[in-house]
Amino acid sequence: MSEKVVLHYFNGRGKMESIRWLLAAAGVEFEEVFMTRREHYVKLLDDGALMFQQVPLVEIDGMQLVQSRAIMNYIAGKYNLYGKDLKERALIDMYAEGTSDLVDLIIMSVFAPPENKQKQLSNIEQKAKERFLPVFEKGLANSDFLVGNQLSRADVHLLEATLMLQEIFPTILSTFPKIQAFQGRMKALPRISKFLQPGSARKPPPDEVYVKTVKEVLSHLFK
Repeated sequence: MSEKVVLHYFNGRGKMESIRWLLAAAGVEFEEVFMTRREHYVKLLDDGALMFQQVPLVEIDGMQLVQSRAIMNYIAGKYNLYGKDLKERALIDMYAEGTSDLVDLIIMSVFAPPENKQKQLSNIEQKAKERFLPVFEKGLANSDFLVGNQLSRADVHLLEATLMLQEIFPTILSTFPKIQAFQGRMKALPRISKFLQPGSARKPPPDEVYVKTVKEVLSHLFK
Protein backbone atom coordinates (compact mmCIF):
# COMPACT_ATOMS: atom_id res chain seq x y z
CA MET A 1 0.00 0.00 0.00
CA SER A 2 1.27 3.47 -0.85
CA GLU A 3 2.74 5.61 1.93
CA LYS A 4 0.99 8.59 0.41
CA VAL A 5 -2.62 9.40 1.16
CA VAL A 6 -4.71 8.06 -1.72
CA LEU A 7 -8.38 8.85 -2.29
CA HIS A 8 -10.62 6.49 -4.25
CA TYR A 9 -13.77 8.16 -5.51
CA PHE A 10 -15.36 9.86 -8.49
CA ASN A 11 -13.90 12.94 -10.15
CA GLY A 12 -16.43 15.14 -8.38
CA ARG A 13 -17.56 16.31 -4.99
CA GLY A 14 -19.98 13.90 -3.35
CA LYS A 15 -18.98 12.41 -0.02
CA MET A 16 -15.27 12.83 -0.72
CA GLU A 17 -15.24 16.62 -1.00
CA SER A 18 -15.40 17.24 2.75
CA ILE A 19 -12.46 14.87 3.14
CA ARG A 20 -10.51 16.80 0.51
CA TRP A 21 -11.27 20.02 2.35
CA LEU A 22 -10.06 18.58 5.65
CA LEU A 23 -6.83 17.23 4.19
CA ALA A 24 -6.18 20.57 2.52
CA ALA A 25 -6.75 22.43 5.80
CA ALA A 26 -4.31 20.05 7.48
CA GLY A 27 -1.71 20.68 4.78
CA VAL A 28 -1.70 17.03 3.68
CA GLU A 29 -0.93 16.25 0.06
CA PHE A 30 -2.86 13.40 -1.51
CA GLU A 31 -3.32 11.48 -4.71
CA GLU A 32 -6.65 10.55 -6.27
CA VAL A 33 -7.79 7.46 -8.14
CA PHE A 34 -11.01 8.22 -9.97
CA MET A 35 -13.68 5.63 -10.58
CA THR A 36 -14.89 6.06 -14.16
CA ARG A 37 -16.30 2.60 -14.89
CA ARG A 38 -18.19 0.03 -12.86
CA GLU A 39 -15.20 -2.32 -13.18
CA HIS A 40 -13.19 0.01 -10.94
CA TYR A 41 -15.78 -0.28 -8.17
CA VAL A 42 -16.07 -4.06 -8.60
CA LYS A 43 -12.29 -4.44 -8.31
CA LEU A 44 -12.30 -2.58 -4.99
CA LEU A 45 -15.03 -4.95 -3.81
CA ASP A 46 -13.13 -8.01 -5.00
CA ASP A 47 -9.96 -6.76 -3.30
CA GLY A 48 -11.81 -6.49 0.00
CA ALA A 49 -11.12 -2.77 0.27
CA LEU A 50 -14.71 -1.69 0.92
CA MET A 51 -15.87 -2.90 4.32
CA PHE A 52 -19.50 -1.96 3.69
CA GLN A 53 -19.36 -2.01 -0.11
CA GLN A 54 -19.31 1.80 -0.16
CA VAL A 55 -17.01 4.61 -1.14
CA PRO A 56 -15.29 6.96 -0.22
CA LEU A 57 -12.14 4.93 0.40
CA VAL A 58 -9.00 6.58 1.77
CA GLU A 59 -5.63 4.87 2.05
CA ILE A 60 -3.72 6.46 4.92
CA ASP A 61 -1.11 5.26 7.42
CA GLY A 62 -1.28 1.71 6.09
CA MET A 63 -5.06 1.52 6.50
CA GLN A 64 -7.96 1.38 4.11
CA LEU A 65 -10.53 3.66 5.73
CA VAL A 66 -14.18 3.78 4.70
CA GLN A 67 -17.22 5.61 6.08
CA SER A 68 -16.76 9.35 5.64
CA ARG A 69 -17.28 10.31 9.28
CA ALA A 70 -14.70 7.77 10.46
CA ILE A 71 -12.25 9.05 7.85
CA MET A 72 -12.71 12.67 8.88
CA ASN A 73 -12.51 11.87 12.58
CA TYR A 74 -9.18 10.17 11.99
CA ILE A 75 -7.79 13.03 9.92
CA ALA A 76 -9.02 15.64 12.40
CA GLY A 77 -7.56 13.74 15.35
CA LYS A 78 -4.21 13.22 13.67
CA TYR A 79 -3.76 16.81 12.52
CA ASN A 80 -5.00 18.71 15.59
CA LEU A 81 -8.34 19.75 14.12
CA TYR A 82 -10.44 18.07 16.81
CA GLY A 83 -10.33 20.33 19.87
CA LYS A 84 -8.31 20.17 23.06
CA ASP A 85 -10.47 17.75 25.06
CA LEU A 86 -13.52 15.49 24.95
CA LYS A 87 -15.96 18.32 25.64
CA GLU A 88 -14.67 20.34 22.70
CA ARG A 89 -14.72 17.22 20.55
CA ALA A 90 -18.39 16.65 21.37
CA LEU A 91 -19.24 20.21 20.33
CA ILE A 92 -17.19 19.86 17.16
CA ASP A 93 -19.04 16.65 16.36
CA MET A 94 -22.41 18.34 16.80
CA TYR A 95 -21.50 21.19 14.47
CA ALA A 96 -19.92 18.78 11.99
CA GLU A 97 -23.01 16.58 11.95
CA GLY A 98 -25.13 19.65 11.27
CA THR A 99 -22.99 20.75 8.32
CA SER A 100 -23.00 17.16 7.06
CA ASP A 101 -26.79 17.08 7.10
CA LEU A 102 -26.88 20.32 5.12
CA VAL A 103 -24.26 19.20 2.61
CA ASP A 104 -26.05 15.88 2.14
CA LEU A 105 -29.20 17.74 1.13
CA ILE A 106 -27.23 19.57 -1.55
CA ILE A 107 -25.46 16.42 -2.73
CA MET A 108 -28.68 14.46 -3.13
CA SER A 109 -30.46 17.28 -4.95
CA VAL A 110 -28.14 16.69 -7.90
CA PHE A 111 -29.76 13.31 -8.48
CA ALA A 112 -33.34 14.53 -8.18
CA PRO A 113 -35.63 14.13 -11.22
CA PRO A 114 -35.99 17.43 -13.12
CA GLU A 115 -39.62 17.76 -12.09
CA ASN A 116 -38.63 17.64 -8.40
CA LYS A 117 -35.55 19.84 -8.65
CA GLN A 118 -37.11 23.17 -7.71
CA LYS A 119 -38.98 21.66 -4.79
CA GLN A 120 -35.75 20.21 -3.41
CA LEU A 121 -33.91 23.50 -3.82
CA SER A 122 -36.67 25.37 -2.01
CA ASN A 123 -36.46 22.82 0.80
CA ILE A 124 -32.70 23.30 1.07
CA GLU A 125 -33.02 27.09 1.17
CA GLN A 126 -35.70 27.00 3.84
CA LYS A 127 -33.85 24.55 6.07
CA ALA A 128 -30.59 26.45 5.65
CA LYS A 129 -32.15 29.75 6.69
CA GLU A 130 -34.33 28.40 9.50
CA ARG A 131 -32.51 25.38 10.92
CA PHE A 132 -28.80 25.50 10.15
CA LEU A 133 -27.42 29.00 9.53
CA PRO A 134 -28.91 30.55 12.71
CA VAL A 135 -27.07 27.94 14.78
CA PHE A 136 -23.73 28.75 13.18
CA GLU A 137 -24.35 32.51 13.38
CA LYS A 138 -24.94 32.14 17.12
CA GLY A 139 -21.89 29.89 17.49
CA LEU A 140 -19.69 32.60 15.98
CA ALA A 141 -21.17 35.45 18.02
CA ASN A 142 -18.25 35.75 20.45
CA SER A 143 -15.41 33.84 18.80
CA ASP A 144 -13.48 33.53 15.58
CA PHE A 145 -14.05 29.77 15.69
CA LEU A 146 -17.08 27.58 16.32
CA VAL A 147 -15.39 25.68 19.16
CA GLY A 148 -12.57 26.84 21.43
CA ASN A 149 -9.82 29.18 20.30
CA GLN A 150 -8.35 27.29 17.37
CA LEU A 151 -9.30 25.96 13.97
CA SER A 152 -11.21 22.67 13.99
CA ARG A 153 -12.91 20.43 11.49
CA ALA A 154 -16.19 22.15 12.38
CA ASP A 155 -14.87 25.39 10.89
CA VAL A 156 -13.60 23.70 7.75
CA HIS A 157 -16.92 21.97 7.14
CA LEU A 158 -18.86 25.18 7.74
CA LEU A 159 -16.83 27.06 5.14
CA GLU A 160 -17.37 24.28 2.61
CA ALA A 161 -21.11 24.14 3.30
CA THR A 162 -21.69 27.88 3.12
CA LEU A 163 -19.73 28.23 -0.11
CA MET A 164 -21.84 25.45 -1.62
CA LEU A 165 -24.99 27.24 -0.51
CA GLN A 166 -23.85 30.47 -2.10
CA GLU A 167 -23.31 28.73 -5.42
CA ILE A 168 -27.02 27.96 -5.46
CA PHE A 169 -28.38 30.92 -3.49
CA PRO A 170 -25.92 33.83 -3.90
CA THR A 171 -27.55 36.11 -1.31
CA ILE A 172 -28.36 33.50 1.33
CA LEU A 173 -25.84 34.88 3.84
CA SER A 174 -27.09 38.46 3.61
CA THR A 175 -28.68 38.28 7.07
CA PHE A 176 -25.82 36.33 8.66
CA PRO A 177 -22.96 38.82 9.15
CA LYS A 178 -20.99 36.64 11.56
CA ILE A 179 -20.82 33.83 9.01
CA GLN A 180 -19.78 36.29 6.31
CA ALA A 181 -16.95 37.57 8.50
CA PHE A 182 -16.01 33.99 9.34
CA GLN A 183 -15.74 33.19 5.63
CA GLY A 184 -13.35 36.09 5.17
CA ARG A 185 -11.10 34.90 7.97
CA MET A 186 -11.09 31.34 6.73
CA LYS A 187 -10.32 32.28 3.14
CA ALA A 188 -7.29 34.23 4.37
CA LEU A 189 -5.69 31.13 5.92
CA PRO A 190 -2.82 30.09 3.60
CA ARG A 191 -3.83 26.44 3.27
CA ILE A 192 -7.47 27.29 2.66
CA SER A 193 -6.53 30.04 0.23
CA LYS A 194 -4.41 27.56 -1.71
CA PHE A 195 -7.28 25.07 -1.90
CA LEU A 196 -9.58 27.77 -3.26
CA GLN A 197 -7.25 28.61 -6.14
CA PRO A 198 -7.83 27.31 -9.68
CA GLY A 199 -6.03 24.05 -10.32
CA SER A 200 -6.38 22.72 -6.77
CA ALA A 201 -7.97 19.39 -5.88
CA ARG A 202 -11.23 21.19 -5.05
CA LYS A 203 -13.95 19.94 -7.34
CA PRO A 204 -16.44 22.13 -9.22
CA PRO A 205 -20.21 21.84 -8.83
CA PRO A 206 -21.44 18.51 -10.24
CA ASP A 207 -22.46 18.40 -13.88
CA GLU A 208 -24.27 15.88 -16.06
CA VAL A 209 -21.08 13.92 -16.72
CA TYR A 210 -20.49 13.42 -13.00
CA VAL A 211 -24.10 12.34 -12.39
CA LYS A 212 -23.99 9.93 -15.33
CA THR A 213 -20.71 8.38 -14.13
CA VAL A 214 -21.98 7.88 -10.57
CA LYS A 215 -25.16 6.25 -11.83
CA GLU A 216 -23.24 3.90 -14.10
CA VAL A 217 -20.59 2.89 -11.55
CA LEU A 218 -23.11 2.48 -8.73
CA SER A 219 -25.88 1.19 -10.95
CA HIS A 220 -27.13 -1.17 -8.22
CA LEU A 221 -28.21 1.87 -6.17
CA PHE A 222 -30.26 3.44 -8.95
CA LYS A 223 -32.45 0.52 -9.99
